[in-house]
Amino acid sequence: MNCPVCSEPMVVLELDQIEVDHCLNCYGVWLDSGELELLLEGSENRERLMEAFKNDRGAAEEKIRCPICSKKMNKILVSGTRRVLIDSCPANDGLWFDSGELLGIVELGDFPGDRRVIDLIRDVFGKKG
Repeated sequence: MNCPVCSEPMVVLELDQIEVDHCLNCYGVWLDSGELELLLEGSENRERLMEAFKNDRGAAEEKIRCPICSKKMNKILVSGTRRVLIDSCPANDGLWFDSGELLGIVELGDFPGDRRVIDLIRDVFGKKG
């Protein structure tokens, strides 16, 4: 699969049996539908966090195309202790996270006593560049 931002081929990494597509050029991350929920398993805030995903029709960021269906993706604002703007396929194919955004979302989840997921995301996909 090619990156929806820079068109470079992405590599597939496996995290906890979840296939994550990662761009080594712009450091973006693609998660297929349902994979974010799997990454957030064990989070006390998982349901509340997923409910915090709101369409942001006024976002100034340019819309990018889904790497699966090529439709222009929606901008989704996720609010918590901080705000993160991500991209969501309108056909529910998955979510796109620019560099550092996946870490921002995972940090909004509360993983009491087990920071394994947060540490792993930080080590592999933390903000680069």
